[in-house]
Amino acid sequence: MSDASRPAVLFICTGNICRSPTAHALLVHKARMAGVEVAVDSAAVSDEERGNPFDRRAAAELRRRGVPLHAHCARQVRREDFTRFDWIVGMTRAHCAALRRIAPEGCRSRIVLMLDFAAGHEGRDVPDPWYGDAQDFVHAFDLIDRGVDGLIARLFAQ
Repeated sequence: MSDASRPAVLFICTGNICRSPTAHALLVHKARMAGVEVAVDSAAVSDEERGNPFDRRAAAELRRRGVPLHAHCARQVRREDFTRFDWIVGMTRAHCAALRRIAPEGCRSRIVLMLDFAAGHEGRDVPDPWYGDAQDFVHAFDLIDRGVDGLIARLFAQ
């Protein structure tokens, strides 16, 4: 777990090539712009994309919005993540349920849904854009952006 001045956040999606690395890049970018420090990573509930970079469409949307890309290599969530991160943020209710099933006993990480930080979208999933077109990536980005804004407000509320 991190110290209170630098919270640690892990974003989770299915394959760790679209939604969770987008959230990672957005949180790093927005935290830097706000002058706050946060430790950030992303991972997947599955291992099907292990070792792969950003999906090209997710990367294109980040670049289009002026968000710097980071070096990314998809990985699956690990047991030690439940002790390293204060917040583990799933993109869907199914991701959160899977995380709760695999969390070790006594886990202190807060497992939360991404859109629970986005006013008016609480309880909703960020849909997987992988099967769609460019507009689906725009929509997913917009939802993740709202969630990241709400998460920053929650993490750094005075």
